[in-house]
Amino acid sequence: MRLSHVGAAPWGSPLLEDINVAMAAGSILGLAGPNGAGKSTLLKIIAGDIPPTEGELLLAERPLHAWSLQERAREVAFLPQMSLLNFPYTVEEVILLGRTPHDSGRATDWEILEEVLQLTDTGALRHRLYTQLSGGERQRTQLARVFAQVWGESLAGRLLLLDEPTSALDLAHQQQVLSAVQQLAQRGCAVVLVIHDLNLVASIADQLLVLDGGRQVALGTPQQIFTQELFRQVFQVEVSISNHPQHGFPMVIPQRSTRC
Repeated sequence: MRLSHVGAAPWGSPLLEDINVAMAAGSILGLAGPNGAGKSTLLKIIAGDIPPTEGELLLAERPLHAWSLQERAREVAFLPQMSLLNFPYTVEEVILLGRTPHDSGRATDWEILEEVLQLTDTGALRHRLYTQLSGGERQRTQLARVFAQVWGESLAGRLLLLDEPTSALDLAHQQQVLSAVQQLAQRGCAVVLVIHDLNLVASIADQLLVLDGGRQVALGTPQQIFTQELFRQVFQVEVSISNHPQHGFPMVIPQRSTRC
């Protein structure tokens, strides 16, 4: 995937301006920034929900608008911040919705169902009604659905977009989801994700794109871009930055706010 000078102003005032980023198959890109920075908007542009008004967005070296809806649905899965579903589907039925764009057959789809149930710890929920689940259980079910959508023998070229995938999850399931994302990336799926816990995102992302006010302010590895000055200017907090004692990724500890 590659974005070159991408901007969007679907309702007049620009929501994003001059975004430039490229990612290879199997890489993980984290989006960071304060509330209203444009993170969710950028995910919606990549998903095709909001058309860019300037610049170029390429998926597998083809402009996104050149993909049919079914082609796009086979290659790109998007988990928004809120997934509204008020029909009394079972968890199994919700997850299998992710297989709708594919012509892989019932046997293959059910094999994939079993794999993503295990990956998301939703096996015990499979016959429960979605409308009767807790918030965390619904989140894991929706994650299983988008995992099923990009699942296959080869994930190279596929793209997974996740907006706050760890919201409503306890600590154990947060770690399980991050492990699942890493497994998909290792099999060739590119992943773009928003996680407000910057220590979590630093532990998993190959690159971080920092947005502020719809503009790109930093792009690089967490080690490269996590600086006290960045947090002071973008997040308006004073922080201490150290390295994880075992894995080496940067860890951020807020000290005090500089907001008036």
